[in-house]
Amino acid sequence: MLSPTRTRAMLLASGAAIAGLLAAGLSTGVSHAADNESCRPDGLYKTAGVDVPYCSVYDAEGREKMGADHQRRVIGYFTGWRTGKNGEPAYLAHNIPWSKVTHLNYAFAHVGADNKISVGADNANNAATGMTWPGVAGAEMDPALPYKGHFNQLTKFKKQYPNVKTLISVGGWAETGGYFGDDGNRVASGGFYSMATNADGSVNRAGIETFANSSVEFIRKYGFNGVDIDYEYPTTMKDAGNPLDWQLSNARRAGLVQGYDALMKSLREKLDRAGAADGKHYLLTVAAPSSGYLLRGMETFQMQKYLDYVNIMSYDLHGAWNEYVGPNASLFDDGKDAELAAANVYGSSQYGNIGYLNTDWAYHYFRGSMPAGRINIGLPYYTRGHKNVQGGTDGLWGKAPATTCPAGAGLTKCGDGAVGIDNLWHDKDTNGAESPAGSNPMWHAKNLEKGIVGDYVTKYGFPANTTLTGTYARKYDATLVAPWLWNAQKKVFLSTEDEQSVAAKADYVVDRGIGGTMVWEMAGDYAWNAAKGQYEMGDTLTSLMYDKFKTAAPYGAKKSNTALPAQAVDIKTEFTEFKLGDSNYPITPKLRITNNTAATLPGGTEFQFDYATAAPSNASDQSGFGTKVIRSDHTGSNVGGLKGDFHRVSLKLPAWQTLAPGASVDLAFNYYLPVSTPSNWTVNISGTTYALAGDLARGVTVVQPGSTTPPTTPPPTSPPPTTPPPTGGACTGPAYVAGQVYTGGSVVSHKGRTWKAQWWTQNEEPGSTGEWGVWKDQGAC
Repeated sequence: MLSPTRTRAMLLASGAAIAGLLAAGLSTGVSHAADNESCRPDGLYKTAGVDVPYCSVYDAEGREKMGADHQRRVIGYFTGWRTGKNGEPAYLAHNIPWSKVTHLNYAFAHVGADNKISVGADNANNAATGMTWPGVAGAEMDPALPYKGHFNQLTKFKKQYPNVKTLISVGGWAETGGYFGDDGNRVASGGFYSMATNADGSVNRAGIETFANSSVEFIRKYGFNGVDIDYEYPTTMKDAGNPLDWQLSNARRAGLVQGYDALMKSLREKLDRAGAADGKHYLLTVAAPSSGYLLRGMETFQMQKYLDYVNIMSYDLHGAWNEYVGPNASLFDDGKDAELAAANVYGSSQYGNIGYLNTDWAYHYFRGSMPAGRINIGLPYYTRGHKNVQGGTDGLWGKAPATTCPAGAGLTKCGDGAVGIDNLWHDKDTNGAESPAGSNPMWHAKNLEKGIVGDYVTKYGFPANTTLTGTYARKYDATLVAPWLWNAQKKVFLSTEDEQSVAAKADYVVDRGIGGTMVWEMAGDYAWNAAKGQYEMGDTLTSLMYDKFKTAAPYGAKKSNTALPAQAVDIKTEFTEFKLGDSNYPITPKLRITNNTAATLPGGTEFQFDYATAAPSNASDQSGFGTKVIRSDHTGSNVGGLKGDFHRVSLKLPAWQTLAPGASVDLAFNYYLPVSTPSNWTVNISGTTYALAGDLARGVTVVQPGSTTPPTTPPPTSPPPTTPPPTGGACTGPAYVAGQVYTGGSVVSHKGRTWKAQWWTQNEEPGSTGEWGVWKDQGAC
């Protein structure tokens, strides 16, 4: 049976206003100190009319609460198939280093033919709900639970480690367009493609409704903290994803993004309502692509606003789906990627010499629309590799073309993947034969590096007297942050991870305020067994990340790097009319601006916004709006990493163009590498600058242009201060106290000056919030 190892496999080879604002989670006046809204993460969508219990999960800064020693996330995928029942080494819930992780994603549930979430029939052979492990210490069932299997174990251990959250992950590479039946055979129905999108490309709202309702029932039944969607892939790029799914996916390409967006919105709203009823916030997350190729066909990933956080699958960036030999999961670009060079990425000024097959690029893509803390980068605890490598430096950036491709791959050209002892965790093709990929757990790779044949090889079909051919020399590129093993005799290249690379990636996460890391999969980590003289399953890399993160500063919780206006207006901006697939270069959608305010916008009204440095600073328009980049945090190539997060863009309504209340205007926008939803919008109307309500920013008050009074003002939670602001001399206001809640109108003294709060605030020090911030300087005292 095909294991659902997530891959980018084969894909590059084939080439009104207030109600709406409340729905978006925006404040329309002074916040209540006890409001859950005060804990809503910056940019996260809120369901209309629902008091979502954000404070059960998030603190007053909108940061996730994970325990005192977990300042950043360590998210591990725990797979359902390493049960030990097939004779191979087991990885069960008691093997998880529970004190070192923050979240566990169970892989996988699937979408059944009835469009409901499922893990299959409930029986003794069902690893999720029915299987038991008699005699295995630590795997004893909790008899108080009405289900057995992995779900019983996860719930049992969560009682001991209450800060760890579990999510049910749905889909995966092998179960996005179908699912595995109880007999182990793949059923070519069900799955995301047909559940979310009809055959004609329209949104399948009935299917989505069924799935979302069943997901709520599922997590309540089995005690999960949320849902993780692993849809591979809702992109318009032809022949992307599992070739076994192309019969479903290719015909629906034009509607996949819309279906994905509708799915995420439905899940978010149903989880919000369930959370309000249950008194706890339920998480919604996704495993997202990291490749610029895939993301080019996903519009602006506008569904990000529905997600608590995104886990970037920043691995499978190179592998045996094509001939180009490179790292599985490099942190940075080095300007030498052979696959990108062949596509003239480095030779094109339009691309800005930006290489887009690396973790740093993928992080910056999402940073364009999300706070750093709502992003987690992916790390692989498995290898990818080729054999018969020609050229390159110790194989790196060489080539390994194959003459025959795996059955069912749908490819006429592919790479020569490593096999045998160099492919321990191999998938199988549709004929049941080994699929060459160089896929190994990291503990096996460590044994290869040391010249050790582990005693476990017999469990994988190798004889006890197996010997190794050649030497597996460890190599490391500091620019890429990528280790690999190179067997010069066999011409085998295996891309790995180890303490050096993981430490560098953990430092990268800490230094940039990133939310944390996500690991595929926990069973690949290693530890040294001195008694046996070999590496086995362990927690070396996971422990390393825990140690790096436990004393780190809190993660970045704001979208914008600069202070934005505290007052927002309801002017909607959206990118529409994307061309499909390989017809979408350059990327030329329409930018539609809709005026939902009561005022007419005059000609010359200026809009500004940020987009990610993952794309070059050459965005423009073809409609006379004078679109130009007015500031860039990064210029030039991205060798060694992008140096900043945003390009700042300005555009103006033409002098002759007014925009009446309710009216829209379109302009033809133009850019060259994919960007996630542009954010941090401002609009200058008749000399006053406002934020836009659609950014879903924390603490923003929605007003009409020219007015400083919000449309409705909820009563304050405490009487306003009766002491007038001092005009100088002695500081008569109470001293500012960190952690105390202040409402609009509160006056404090701090560092010899008097300050007045413009709206609800907590833990924002006077003097640190800038011109547009919460504290207004009333002068020296």
